[in-house]
Amino acid sequence: MFLTIPTLMTWTRIVAIPLIVGIFYLPIEPASRNLIATVMFVVFAATDWLDGYLARKLDQTSSFGAFLDPVADKFLVCASLLVLVHLHRADVFVALIIVGREIAISALREWMAQIGASRSVAVHMLGKVKTTVQMVAIPFLLYNGVLWGIDTRFWGSVLIWAAAVLTVWSMVYYLRKALPEIRARVKR
Repeated sequence: MFLTIPTLMTWTRIVAIPLIVGIFYLPIEPASRNLIATVMFVVFAATDWLDGYLARKLDQTSSFGAFLDPVADKFLVCASLLVLVHLHRADVFVALIIVGREIAISALREWMAQIGASRSVAVHMLGKVKTTVQMVAIPFLLYNGVLWGIDTRFWGSVLIWAAAVLTVWSMVYYLRKALPEIRARVKR
C-alpha cells in the first residue's frame, strides 16, 4: 500500500522539509518568512493526525505506512529544529537532546523488532505528549513574534525546553522497558 491517501499524506511531511527550510532563503520580509514557515509547519504537522485517522477510516493501514509515519515526523521535527538553531531561536543543546533521543530510540526499536521484542518499546502516552509539546513549540519559535497577545518566542522557548525534558524522560522510560530484554540478550 505504497500509494494510498494516508501514505501520500505522510510523504507530504517529508516533501515539506526543503520547502520550510527554503522559505528562510527567500528575499522577503522576515515577518512574512516566519508566518509562511509557521503556517506550512502547522499544515504539514496536522497531516500526522489526519493520515492516521484516514488510514483507519479507509482501512488503508499498512506496515509501510506504520514505518514511514514516525520517520516523517522525526525528519520534520529534526529539520525544523536545525533551522531554529541556525536562526538562534533554539538552543543547540535542546536540539542535540531531541535529535539524539530520536536516533537512539529508533535504533532501540529496530533492534527490539529484530529480536522479536518490539512490544516492550511500543509507543507510550509519554512519547505522544512529548511529540505534542514539540509540535506546539516549533511553530511558536518559527513565528517568533506576538500572536493574539502571546509572545511566541518566549512560550516557544519554554515549551521546547519542556519537550527536551519530556524527551529525556520518555527515553528513560523506553530504555527501562527494554532493559529486561537487553539483559537477557547480553547474558547469552
